[in-house]
Amino acid sequence: MQIDIVHETTYHFDRPLVGALQELRVSPDDWACQRVDGWELEFDGGVLEVSFRDHHSNQVQLVSLEPGVLSATVRSRGCVETTDTHGVVTDERGFAPRWLYGRSTELTTAGPLVAGLLERFEPEDAEPLPRMHALSDHVRDTIEYDPGWTNVASTAEHALEAGHGVCQDHAHVFVTAARALGVPARYVSGYLLMDEQAGQEAAHAWAEVFVDGLGWVGFDVANRVCPDDRYVRLAVGLDYREAAPVSGLRFGDSNEILEVALQVQQ
Repeated sequence: MQIDIVHETTYHFDRPLVGALQELRVSPDDWACQRVDGWELEFDGGVLEVSFRDHHSNQVQLVSLEPGVLSATVRSRGCVETTDTHGVVTDERGFAPRWLYGRSTELTTAGPLVAGLLERFEPEDAEPLPRMHALSDHVRDTIEYDPGWTNVASTAEHALEAGHGVCQDHAHVFVTAARALGVPARYVSGYLLMDEQAGQEAAHAWAEVFVDGLGWVGFDVANRVCPDDRYVRLAVGLDYREAAPVSGLRFGDSNEILEVALQVQQ
């Protein structure tokens, strides 16, 4: 399947900007499940400072926003040809050893609510892959998809306490729980082609766990499926902060309004 993507992030400032630096992970790579057929990055009110690969092998661009601007736009667009591999990613990339994906972060630290979630999974009583499918379903049953209850700083424990969340929260809880079971797990950011809905408000997120004999296996907990040819991978990390498409910092006392325009269509 060929998927066309246009992703625009625009910042509006209430007074001239002193300075800002944006970290972008919006350039997809070729994988067994996808081939990038042309990709462009454009910056209005910004300058590309450097491009590099992080320890997860994600493509990263650092863009400085020009001092004095009242608005700035980062735009990425291109076409990706996808293949359904049933969520299995056999490519091993980056400098990060597999054991790193067992490490907790501020957003993915297991507490009493994660322990309670896992009561039915102790001791190990199933083959690894069916066990992860059962965990994915259990997380989705526990956390209702409902925007407005959480934000990008919400932890796995907070999402469980709320009982509501979005794809980021489902991924964080699943990753946290899998690591607590001793399974390497990572957070994935990307895009999802949705039925009859080209315009979207944000990128998508899912999780991957490492299963011996298969490789990394993806779980879109929010939608109760393994990623197929509707999905485009952008970046992986220990949590949202390491795989976010756009993040950064701003200097001065300007207030900002953020607008995101995303089109994903066949």
